[in-house]
Amino acid sequence: MMPITLGQLADWCDGEILQGVPSTQLKSISTDSRKVDEGQIFLALKGGRYDAHDFIGSVAERKAGAVVVSNLTAETESFNGGVVRVKDTLSALQRLAFNHRRNSDGLFVVGITGSNGKTSTKDFLGASLAAGGQVNHTVGNLNNHIGLPLTILAGHENDKFGVWEMGMNHPGEIEALAEIAEPDAAVITHVGTAHIEHMKTREAIAEEKSALAVAVPAHGYCAMPAADDFFEYVSDRVSCELIPVGIGEGDVRAEAVEVIDGGQIRFVLRSDMNDSPEVLLPVRGLHMVNNALLAAAVSIREGITPNVIAEKLGQVELSGGRLQERSAGGVRFLDDSYNANPDSMKAALETLKISPAGGRRVAVLGFMGELGEHEREAHLSVGGAVVKAGVDALVTVGDQASLINEGASGIQESYHFVDHDAASQFLRTFLVEDDLVLVKGSRAAAMEKVINHFN
Repeated sequence: MMPITLGQLADWCDGEILQGVPSTQLKSISTDSRKVDEGQIFLALKGGRYDAHDFIGSVAERKAGAVVVSNLTAETESFNGGVVRVKDTLSALQRLAFNHRRNSDGLFVVGITGSNGKTSTKDFLGASLAAGGQVNHTVGNLNNHIGLPLTILAGHENDKFGVWEMGMNHPGEIEALAEIAEPDAAVITHVGTAHIEHMKTREAIAEEKSALAVAVPAHGYCAMPAADDFFEYVSDRVSCELIPVGIGEGDVRAEAVEVIDGGQIRFVLRSDMNDSPEVLLPVRGLHMVNNALLAAAVSIREGITPNVIAEKLGQVELSGGRLQERSAGGVRFLDDSYNANPDSMKAALETLKISPAGGRRVAVLGFMGELGEHEREAHLSVGGAVVKAGVDALVTVGDQASLINEGASGIQESYHFVDHDAASQFLRTFLVEDDLVLVKGSRAAAMEKVINHFN
């Protein structure tokens, strides 16, 4: 966070100073009372299970420089630092982030949204843009109405790029996030069926995702896969340029795509630039090619040469739980446990199919959430994808995941367990050396526990 005075803090939050000197210098912000550092701002959010106003005494002991509150308590009144009162602390956090972004001179912001692939695309783009300057990027899952403001406020004065994910599961959320972030450019990774329980239709999801590109000014641009079903829909809605990317098509495209030893992906990066370097992605999955191309499209526009982009893409480390290989007892796990929806499940199964395996290919799958009335159909379709991928054995975990098993009728071996412990106990005797095991499910399914318990 850029240096800020108590007076600026109050002004940017639409609050009033109840205590403290307006010229007092403050550094950074925290909403976690356990992690507040000396001189830091503590903003007291109210949640469904807690009210951070109850922890003002704790942050006082940690020598916080100022607190932002919506109501006064005995601990607030005895606090020695600056006190700013606002009507609503969540709104204050969002206003503070908006003003911080607006006062970040020279910062070029790229917003990323999509039904899947946001985080991998963010990782690719952060790595390639780093060749042109310091990057402030989303960490973990900080991509919602609280996480995005915290990401923005974690930036520094010398940042050149902001690479910020924007997630949603209800109508209107992307527009609200875009108003805070004021993106100069956008990336839409894919319009799929994630969160269809709340959004009802893919058309509604497309409208929501495209709100990010709508927020980009006319002189800006948005990168999107040319093969996406809603590419033309987005094109008709936006005033900015829409850059198509894809395998064998688009302004930025991958040609001569191949899977090499170890399951990594190699391709030639083509664009309107003179250089057409070879890219070797250090990750698995053909679906990762589009994510890398989206990053390349933005990076080329921002002056990074294709050769440098190819080098950076080849060095990227993806965030955890995204097709990362982990080994235990000679068994190789493809840990894709961070999250899942029907599209990403099918992409992961295709990755399992094309990855080299010395033994059997086994899929260990949990349920997919937020599908609403589509839940049964979606899980059955994933079961069909298991059969199509030629998986040798299927293990499903959790009640809803039994539908995947039902949809995989005809597979040679299939098993179902109600919880992680039972599944892990079975896998300890079932799996043998050189087996390749895909582990995937929605975040709520916590499928990483299967690997952890196996170990």
